[in-house]
Parts: sequence; C-alpha cells; structure tokens
Amino acid sequence: MTPEEQRKLLEDQIRRKLRNYRILNAHARKGQILFTGSSLMEMFPVTEIAASAGIGKIIYNRGIGGTTTDDFLREIDTVLLDLAPAKVFLNIGTNDMTDRIYGNQWKAHLLSNYEKILEIAREKLPETQIFCMAYYPTNHHVCDTPSARAMLKERTVENIRACNAGVEQLAKKYGYRYIDCNAGLADENGEQKAEFSIDGVHMYADAYEIVFQNLKQYL
Repeated sequence: MTPEEQRKLLEDQIRRKLRNYRILNAHARKGQILFTGSSLMEMFPVTEIAASAGIGKIIYNRGIGGTTTDDFLREIDTVLLDLAPAKVFLNIGTNDMTDRIYGNQWKAHLLSNYEKILEIAREKLPETQIFCMAYYPTNHHVCDTPSARAMLKERTVENIRACNAGVEQLAKKYGYRYIDCNAGLADENGEQKAEFSIDGVHMYADAYEIVFQNLKQYL
C-alpha cells in the first residue's frame, strides 16, 4: 500500500468514526465523564475497566486514532462540546510529534493548538472540569520497522517530557488540572515497558489498568 493509499484509508476510518460519534452524541446523556483524544485514548478500555472496578458512573470515549490537534479542533463539537460533560480527560497531540508535517516547529504547533482547545473549552463549557493527561512514554526498541522508526523519531523521552511540561503549564494557566498517570509504565530508562508495548507507542490493556488506577481518584 502506498503512503497516499494509507492516508486515504486513515481519512476514511476517521470519517466513519466521526459519523458514528455524531449518531451516539444525539442520545448521549449530558453532564457525564468524557475521555477524548487520539488512538491512545480510543484504545483505552476505560468503560470496561471502570465497570469491572465497580464504578457505576457513565463514561464516554470519543478518541479517534490518527488524529492531530488540527483534527481535534476541526471536529471539537463531535469529540467534546456536544456531550457537555461534567469532566473531561484529554490526551491529544502525540500525532503532532513529527517533523514530517510541521517541520522543526511541531512542538510549538502542538502547544499552540492545545491552548486553543483549552480556550474553546473554557468559553463553551465554563463549568466543566478538564484533566490534561500527560503523554505516555514510548519504547524505541520493541518494533524495528521503517514505519515504527518514523512514528517514533520525535517521540523521544526528552521530547515527551518537554511536551508534558508545556501541557502542565497550559493547564495551570487555564485553571485546569494536569495529571501524570504514567507511574508504573516506564522502565529504568524512562521508556515504555516492553511488556506493555504493542508497537512502541500503543499499549496493551494491562498498561491501561495501571493508568486507570493512577487516575480513578479524579473520576
């Protein structure tokens, strides 16, 4: 499959997910809990983990794999505002971490767009609590393929820490809470533990069980 074909396939998948979310949003209950972002959120089985833990709260997941902060802003009604949630857990921006799209200005672009998201949320959902989640660690040794190397090129330990620091500052600026749910995910080198890693970025459910334990106090 050519890069152009891959891009078209991803765009088709995103469109289908957005259509489904719009249908679901029409019947969703307002004032509940929302997890939203890109694939790292879409793959978080938070509703099932919460139910297994005996937590009966309504939790919606509007994560969409492959999306950037540009995509999130373009579709912010569907992935955030239409649900008018009481609490939002946000993890968006890892797909911005690439020089293929934004060159060496990718970090500035990511944080600028992240701030726009928080500005819109504060204006449109002034009573909503927002929890800005730290980006998860990555692992550069689990999957050694050209596509994996390209995906991980800018997602180094240092860059992720720098982005997390930027997100933390933005959360404080807008009166939201930054939460680091990464305790237990990283090895001694600060990289995602190999046993949790699917491809160096995405994680298996046992990693998300750790994330859930780290954030459940905020639900």
